[in-house]
Order: sequence, then C-alpha cells, then structure tokens
Amino acid sequence: MSDEKKVPKENYHSNKNRTFVRAIAGPYNLKDELTRLRSMPRVRKGSEIKFNDGPQAFSRHYVEPKDGITQTFHLHLEEYGPGGTSQKHGHVNEAAFYILDGEGYEIHDGIRYDWKAGDIAIVHNNCVHQHFNKDPAKPARALVIKPKPMMMFMNLLFQKQVIPRPTEPTEGGVGYEPRHLEENYNHPK
Repeated sequence: MSDEKKVPKENYHSNKNRTFVRAIAGPYNLKDELTRLRSMPRVRKGSEIKFNDGPQAFSRHYVEPKDGITQTFHLHLEEYGPGGTSQKHGHVNEAAFYILDGEGYEIHDGIRYDWKAGDIAIVHNNCVHQHFNKDPAKPARALVIKPKPMMMFMNLLFQKQVIPRPTEPTEGGVGYEPRHLEENYNHPK
C-alpha cells in the first residue's frame, strides 16, 4: 500500500449530487456529436477505475453518462464482502445483475430470491430491494446494467433509500478490501 496512491473515499450511493445525464446545450449537430463520440475511448481500463463505498458493499462504475461515452445506460460492478449487504432501496429503473461469483440472495418487496454464480437477478421498476452475500467467508460479485440515465432523462426520477448501506463490516468481513488489482476476477473455489 505504501507504493499505491491513496484514493479519497467516495460514497457514491450516499451522494445526492450525482449527475447522470450530461447537459444539453447549444445547437444540436449530428456531425459534431458523431465526431465527439468517435473521439471517445472505446475501451476503458477496469484497473484504472477504483471501487468506492464499503465496508460491506463496494461499487466500481465503468460507464456512466457523465463520462460522455453514453447517455442511455449505466454499467457497474458490485462486490459484496463476506456476509455483506447493500442498502435497502427502490428506484424507477430496472436493473440486471449478472452474478460473476459467490452465492447470495435478494429481497424484493419482501420476497427472497436466491442466486449463485452464472445466474441473472432482475430488479423490476419500483421494487424496494436489497442485495445479500450469504457466504460469511467469501466475497460475491455482480455486473450490473441499467437504463437509469434514460429513465432520469425522461423525468422518471423516483429513487428512495429505505435503509442505508452498513457502515461497519460483518464479523467475517473485518479488514476485507475489494479486489481492485487482481487479474483473475474469478474468486477461487
């Protein structure tokens, strides 16, 4: 850690001043917009994007409209520490969670849905939900894609946090750090 630059703690899910859609200003010109889009990187290095939040649920945001690459979808990686849980929340947009590794479950409007690596968990519109890693010793990961920016652009702004993310680690997650720098993203069995 001494050679690594300390990254300031970022609490993405607690920050109310998030920008999802870039400003629309000036004359619209398809040629200029295509030139701008074609100048944007088509590959983002995941190793250059750090996890934020924690200590039980961490997020790494790969694609957001504020990046200027897209305005219609949001792509991020969720990592739940051993026995970790997310905040309990609801929003208008749907979300698809492709489970990369681990085992856990969701609670959607009071109903439990179990998942494991290879499954896809779907969060429907206006569903109050929470994500749980049921393994007290190993982390779990999910790749998440959602049309949240498009929904917000359409002025469908409802989003409500019911219970915030935990601020303390679980017993099995004391000292746990998300897997920032590994090259093999498959958690060993």
